[in-house]
Formats: sequence, structure tokens, C-alpha cells
Amino acid sequence: MKGLTREVVVRISESKQEPVWMREMRLEAFDLWQQAELPSWGPSLRDLDLENMTYYTNPSVDEQKTWDSVPEEIKNTFERLGIPQAERAFLGGVGAQYDSGVVYHALQDSLRAQGVIFENMDVALREHESLVKEYFMTQCVKKEEHPFTLLHAAVWSGGTFIYVPKGVSVRMPLQAYFRMNAPSSGQFEHTLIIADEGSTISYIEGCSAPRYDASSLHAGCVELIVKKNAHLTYTSIENWSKNTFNLNTKKAIVHERGKIVWCNGNIGSHTTMLYPTSVLLGDDSYSESLGITCAHADQIQDTGTKVIHIGARTKSITRSKSMVKDGGYSCYRGFIQFASSAHDAHASVTCDGLMLDTSSTLQAIPCFKNNTSTATLAHEASIGSVNDEMLFYMATRGFSSQDAKRVIVKGFMKPLIQALQLEYALELNRLIELEFEETHI
Repeated sequence: MKGLTREVVVRISESKQEPVWMREMRLEAFDLWQQAELPSWGPSLRDLDLENMTYYTNPSVDEQKTWDSVPEEIKNTFERLGIPQAERAFLGGVGAQYDSGVVYHALQDSLRAQGVIFENMDVALREHESLVKEYFMTQCVKKEEHPFTLLHAAVWSGGTFIYVPKGVSVRMPLQAYFRMNAPSSGQFEHTLIIADEGSTISYIEGCSAPRYDASSLHAGCVELIVKKNAHLTYTSIENWSKNTFNLNTKKAIVHERGKIVWCNGNIGSHTTMLYPTSVLLGDDSYSESLGITCAHADQIQDTGTKVIHIGARTKSITRSKSMVKDGGYSCYRGFIQFASSAHDAHASVTCDGLMLDTSSTLQAIPCFKNNTSTATLAHEASIGSVNDEMLFYMATRGFSSQDAKRVIVKGFMKPLIQALQLEYALELNRLIELEFEETHI
């Protein structure tokens, strides 16, 4: 469905046979989107062609519960990405989305028996409507937050819904992989994860797209609800093609003694604007964010982390590492806020940058707001460069210039990569290596 009109929004909703309240929410968001203005700060979005965008692309296949039932062409795409090998090896469940529709979904029987729900978002809306209605863009990410949450609310399709009951520990990670395959298209998957009291869950998300000449848009939304004493780990590796604008929104609400851990790797895209947010609502809640970005020629990575401390004795740790080369641009935006109720809260922010040449640009823009006298904050930022002396030293040890830079970058990123699951640490290392191959685009 190319171009966005009120009729397109209605057709998307009708094709999914959605309840009236969801259709009304979509239309309300569309009306507000029509009046919204694009951000005037940050990277330029002038090359993003919203008028000729395709906002809904059906993969022309119903969701399958067995891998053998997935059409061969789509299956081959995901086989090359490691699905379902990863499911067989170490995952408790896996979902795969192709353009606007989920084509495969499976959950281990042992988890289903414990009451764990792992569905694509469209199915969850039909089969668990009351639970979806309670949380979908009502408590965490509000549709009015910015223009692209309005657009997302109007045209969202597919995604992941997870509910982990009280006291249940999901010991094997759940995974979803999103593939945007059509040219000049948008993908608007919605991820909603609810970790009920005392539960534990790890979720891994991968994203990719082939390269086309026309611009594409990824404007997904991630809502994480971490209830009392629950623990949620969210890992995301995003390797969008160089024509994709990655304007994703991610936020977690963390209740008393809850814990959220973000692990984010951003490698591809034309322009990325992504700032995962933790709202530490409950006393003694905790947020940890580990972020890696790589930017090279004609790439803009504008990323960061936001943490809002509301509860007493809340704690957050943010670590970010950015690498730029061949004229790439990377900007880290860190935002920490202590509410007046955040007594004895603590935040730590560390952002490190590595420049491989003088034509690239690295920036760090921290912002802190403090409304209490008992909170503490530690902030550290550093930028280093690879110079001729380093390369000469490596050359005496038999390294070419490219190999030397590759080794230096992998050493620079190592502390954060080690925090990832083994399979995804290997994938991120491989993606970093691709940055140094002359054939890589």
C-alpha cells in the first residue's frame, strides 16, 4: 500500500480484522500525524521520501508453525541468517517477520505449559485482546511522544508479544528476526514484552534489509514492562542497509526491584536516530545499557540512552562505544534525569569513541537534570584515534593497514561484545569485520 491516507489505515485494520478500539486508535494517530512536523534537531531527514513509501507489504503467506511449511524463497532468506538453526541450538522460541507480516513462529512446549505467551503481535491482539489493550501504547510508549510514534501507531503491523507469568523463569532466550525485503517500503513492527512479578526473560531481536536506491523506513516500537522483582534482558543487533532510515523507539518501565538490561548493536542504515529509554519507576529498580555503533561513509549514527530515575535508590549504568571511519558520523546523546522522589539514586555514564581517520566525526552530547540533593552521577567520555605510529607498530608485526585497524577496533569493542550471548557476539564481530572489506556496501 503506497502512500499514506486515511483509507490506507482503514484497509490495514480491516485486513487484520481488528477490534474497533484498535482501529480508532490508528485513525486518531493518523490525524495527529497529519499535523505533526518532523524533528528540527538531529540528523537531516530530507532524503526520506515519505510520499512514495509503501506502508504495508504483505508477504503473501500465512504464519506457519513448522519451518518446512514456509515458502522456499522466504525460507532461504532466513536460513542464510541462521534461522531456524539458532532455534534448534539454544532458543526457547523464535519468530520471523518478512516485510509487514510474520511468516514463522514457534515456542517450546515446556514454556507454553508454564503459561508463557509468545505470539506475533497480530495474533496476540486476536487471542489476548484484554492484555494487549491494557498495555499497547498506554503505559510505556505513548503514541503522542513524537511524529514517528504517531506514524507507527497508525500503520503498525506484526512484531512480537511476550507475556511471562509471575515467578516463571524463561531460561532459554526467545528471538525474533525482522527482514525488510521490499524496495521503498516501511516496516513498523511492534514489540510488547510483559515480565510479570518475579519472572525472568531474555529476548533477542535481529534486523536487516537488502540495499535499494530508494529510501526505506524502519519505525518500529519496543515496549518493555518489567514488574516487581522481574528481570528482563533485551538484545538487539540492527544491520539495516545503507538506504534505510532507522527511526526506532524503545522504552522500558521498571517497577520496584525490577531490572532491565539493554544490549544494542547498530551497524547499518543511512541514518539512525535511536535512544533506548528506561523509566525507573519503582524503588531499588535498576537499568543497564550497553551500546555499540559503527558508522562509515555516508552513514549517520545518532544514538544514545535515556534514563529517568523516579524511585528511591534506583541505579543505572550506561556504557557506549562508537567507531567511525571513511567520513562517517556518530553522535552519542545521553540523558539522565533524577526526579525529586529519586532519593539516593545513582547513575554512571561512560561513552568512548574511536576515530579511524580525520575525515570522520564523533560527538558526545550529555544532558543531566537533577531535582534531588541526594542523587549521585558519574560521567566519563573519551575519544581516541588510530594514528600512523600505531599502524607502523602493527606493520612491524606483519599486519596490513586494514588488518591492523580491524584488530584495534575489535579490541576497542571487546568489553561490550563480551556481554552478548555467544552467538550474537560472533555475529557482531563478523559485522564489524565486514566494515573493513572493500566489497562491503
